[in-house]
Amino acid sequence: MNVHNTRSIYYIYNKGSCVYLIMSAVCCLAIISSVMLTSVMINNAHAAPCFDNPQAAYNHLIAQENAAIQARDQAVININRATEGELTSLHGIGSSKAQEIILYREMFGDFKSVDELTKVKGIGAKTVEKNRARLTVQE
Repeated sequence: MNVHNTRSIYYIYNKGSCVYLIMSAVCCLAIISSVMLTSVMINNAHAAPCFDNPQAAYNHLIAQENAAIQARDQAVININRATEGELTSLHGIGSSKAQEIILYREMFGDFKSVDELTKVKGIGAKTVEKNRARLTVQE
């Protein structure tokens, strides 16, 4: 059974009464050799959590993904140092707006306050308010 998410490929592997969730780093070995994959899974089985059925493994995978998304959505972002990728994690900020923020920062220097973000073309007060808890200008 293959389980896909938007970022990585995961495989669920049955071994006896346990079901193991194998992450993409181990799954890459499947391309090289399925025999090698089986050997790696048996030798490293103690490192992977054991599930009694594929649905439990899938639920664990979804819970991990949701925890990662929640952690990302709660991270505080310094708009004076943030990369395009970090800026795009903000609500209402896509790639083009993130590039505008970086360009504005390079042309006019660091932001003195979070509210100065409204000086960037395409970013209004509503966008700043939606993200205020996650924004900072301090180190």
